[in-house]
Amino acid sequence: MSEYLIKFAGIYFLCLFKFIAGPLLGAAAGYSLIEIILVTVLGMMTSVFLFTFLGEWFKKNWTIIIKKKSKKFSKRTRNTIKVWKKFGVWGIAFLTPLILTPIGGTVVLTSFGVAKKKILFSMFISALFWAFVFGLSIEELLKIPLLRDLWA
Repeated sequence: MSEYLIKFAGIYFLCLFKFIAGPLLGAAAGYSLIEIILVTVLGMMTSVFLFTFLGEWFKKNWTIIIKKKSKKFSKRTRNTIKVWKKFGVWGIAFLTPLILTPIGGTVVLTSFGVAKKKILFSMFISALFWAFVFGLSIEELLKIPLLRDLWA
């Protein structure tokens, strides 16, 4: 039981920073689809929760500490603004597990002034959707004999 909890905690910790770690490492640990979804969503939502409520503090205090002159409109910034203008909160939430990290997506939504409840809800739905898709995809891919042999 303690070995299971240590694995779970390790995967959970990595999901705080990288969403895809949950489905990949959960499958490697032999977790069921439900366990993969649970650890992935818990990890992402913990960082979303923390950065939603601490985001303003980080934004205010880190800009003082870092004071690095960077371009205001880099290619990445322009693309983020395009997604924001076209799809809003749901677009950013949908892309967070794919392109952004849980922290990155939350910081973007916080900087656009989105209500905290809306951030939490949209990110939760996105996390559930992508954890299910990735978890199921990995399970199905591992049924292919060549990939199963490589994984084992």
